[in-house]
Amino acid sequence: MNTPADGIPRILVIEDEPQMLRNLTTILRIEGFHPIPADNGARGLELARIHPPDLILCDRMMPGMDGFAVLAELRSKAETAAIPFVFLTARGERDDVRAGMVHGADDYLTKPVKVDELVSAVRTRLARRREAVAVEGGTTRRPTSAAELLRLGVSEREADVLFWLIEGKGNADIGAILGIAPSTVKKHLEHIFEKLGVENRTAAIMAALHGGPG
Repeated sequence: MNTPADGIPRILVIEDEPQMLRNLTTILRIEGFHPIPADNGARGLELARIHPPDLILCDRMMPGMDGFAVLAELRSKAETAAIPFVFLTARGERDDVRAGMVHGADDYLTKPVKVDELVSAVRTRLARRREAVAVEGGTTRRPTSAAELLRLGVSEREADVLFWLIEGKGNADIGAILGIAPSTVKKHLEHIFEKLGVENRTAAIMAALHGGPG
């Protein structure tokens, strides 16, 4: 991660609506973060490349370069590919949420964003990124596709669910990504736990990362 020596996480905020940009940066500053404002996608991308932040909040719909284009560019470069990315949008439809996740977003917040939801999402994604860095620095390797998890003896759909579980998604997010109900995700997880010989989500992730049933 790229947190400066003072330990304050740097949050890049890409938002084309001036008042919303001011509100978001003010909230983040009050909550102890170091916000970096960008009023369009191209400027945000430039700032991310110059000094990669710890996390990016990005509006979904912007003129010129929209959020999807920004995310695609970030994910295509090694130096910015792993930066946690949270979409901000006024559109909360299921298909839009699913599209954002499939494109590689880590979270998705619908505007107007409540302060507690914003802060919670930021803190959660920063914590998960720290966990990922710890994993990558050790002897384990995160899978790059669901297909890699089939070796564990799970079905193709269970591999899909497990892959997104490892990526830190909750049942609702996994359901949105895969186009299934959260209750169906729960059923798949029960089967995954049984096949891996574990009892909870954390144990399932560790079993998957370390190569097999516990």
